[in-house]
Amino acid sequence: MPYEAVKFSTEKPVLSWANHDLGHEEIKTAKNVASLPFIFKHVALMPDVHLGKGALVGSVVATKDAIIPAAVGVDIGCGMCAVKTPFKAEQLEGKLKRIRLDIEAEIPVGFNENKDADKIASNWQGWNDFKELHSGVQNLQTKAMRQMGSLGGGNHFLEVCLDTEEQVWLMLHSGSRNIGNMLAQNHISTAKNLAKLTDTRLPDPDLAYFVAQTPEFDAYWRDLQWAQDYARMNREVMMARFQKVVKKHLAGGKPTKALLQVNCHHNYAEKEVHFGEEVVVTRKGAVRSQQNDYGIIPGSMGAKSFIVKGKGNLESYCSCSHGAGRLMSRNKAKNAFTLDDLIAQTKGVECRKDEGVLDEIPGAYKPIDQVMANQSDLVEVVATLKQVVCVKG
Repeated sequence: MPYEAVKFSTEKPVLSWANHDLGHEEIKTAKNVASLPFIFKHVALMPDVHLGKGALVGSVVATKDAIIPAAVGVDIGCGMCAVKTPFKAEQLEGKLKRIRLDIEAEIPVGFNENKDADKIASNWQGWNDFKELHSGVQNLQTKAMRQMGSLGGGNHFLEVCLDTEEQVWLMLHSGSRNIGNMLAQNHISTAKNLAKLTDTRLPDPDLAYFVAQTPEFDAYWRDLQWAQDYARMNREVMMARFQKVVKKHLAGGKPTKALLQVNCHHNYAEKEVHFGEEVVVTRKGAVRSQQNDYGIIPGSMGAKSFIVKGKGNLESYCSCSHGAGRLMSRNKAKNAFTLDDLIAQTKGVECRKDEGVLDEIPGAYKPIDQVMANQSDLVEVVATLKQVVCVKG
């Protein structure tokens, strides 16, 4: 659907692709962001928009000569990776549980990390710049090396999926792990302290910002780009292992060629040109969808997911949603649903079915079909996927 202007008075307009009314706290958050003096043109809200810290999750914020660290968030570079394999659904028959167990043995999840750094991870060129990062993370290089190639927790996942042509896809969702989190927290703290020192009036302390051409902005931008590169590499290392596991079961370990691979961020910031001006675009739970950009929009662990191609919609700053978006908080989901509900809603999916993942139940998320219908002017669907194996952190 075309965007609609959200009806409240702010310094800059707010355009929304959501089909639901924003709640009181969501409206307050959107107004806070839109009222900042350095916001460029307007704020765009994606159809999966929901409450977040500082800025709404599912928002695209373009700024002139400033950046808000908390609007990027603490999982810098969080995003998706997907591979279309040459395998067909029939090859999976009778193998799903063994594949899931092998994935869990091969790829650390939750707070776990690799016992030793992966060879590919150790050779990553980014380590050459580690000493330039914030002083608060200088004792974390060994941990960061061991965590490269690990999933993390929350809504991060690894999935084996089938498309409508019965082709096997591999898909995963992860970010920059502990190192991205710590970099973000250090810089958010610096921004808040700077706001106090300069007596900067803010509608929300989490909207503390850095101004371009200052040492603080430059230091954050350097660390931000490093963490984004780390997150992308983390997904590549995991996907290589993921493919190795699946090839062992479906091809006897023989080499095969991926038919398509997509790797995209959905929590990040970049300098881009929009409406003829260079701006900093912060996508907090949104995917870049410039003309012909490939993107990934996952549903919940019992719903469909989509591989998409961007339409380059200018009003959305060439962006689209990053998923279905939460309908209820994790605590609310745990109180609203039972283990029997989880088992019913993940029927046909080889996955954990215990209370540890109850907060990730499909019913806690917005209906993905409605989210997709609301952004038909932002993306076109290339492939529709349904998971048959899901590994959660």
